[in-house]
Amino acid sequence: MNRPLFISLDGPKGTGKTTLLEAVTAVLRADNKKVIRLCERKSDPYRGATMALVNELARNHSWDLEWAVCQRFADSRSWISRHVLTEQPVGSIILIDRWYPSDAAFRQTVPFAEILQLNIERNVQVPDLHVGVVTAPDISWARAKARSRGLGGTVIQKHAEHVACTETFEQAAADHGWALCRNEGTIEDATMQVVSEIYKLIS
Repeated sequence: MNRPLFISLDGPKGTGKTTLLEAVTAVLRADNKKVIRLCERKSDPYRGATMALVNELARNHSWDLEWAVCQRFADSRSWISRHVLTEQPVGSIILIDRWYPSDAAFRQTVPFAEILQLNIERNVQVPDLHVGVVTAPDISWARAKARSRGLGGTVIQKHAEHVACTETFEQAAADHGWALCRNEGTIEDATMQVVSEIYKLIS
């Protein structure tokens, strides 16, 4: 590869993205691949102000507030695209925990088509591979509730909301041709699903 390969893992809460990302990293590094792990949340210099707006949105939902949140996230991804992704070494595989596909799960009123266009207009880098990590809603809900930090959700608080966000995300994945990883069995099975998709790009 004469440039970094950029891969995002997205999906609803509790689907096991972070655990899967760690497992995929281990398999690729064992095969002598240079892997860079990033997290949208930790790479975002504007995260504090954006989350304050997300908290306001959760208290007083409106289309205008949600659109403002979408704009802030797109601006952050544009910054990451220019200042973080461009600094990664040639030949590396960049795995990022969340990118704009996750908006398909968590935005409730702004259509994803508009969010996608917003990110394109901001020159947000398009991943070489979008991986949507999903499970049946009851499985991911139970997993999220069992974690020490709980659901940890600002936008999603109720089971019915989680079901709806899962269905919306899976529909977006189908509409846009994202690779869908069903992480309902062993972590080894899910890992090999993702690794197989990555090797399709570099073989």
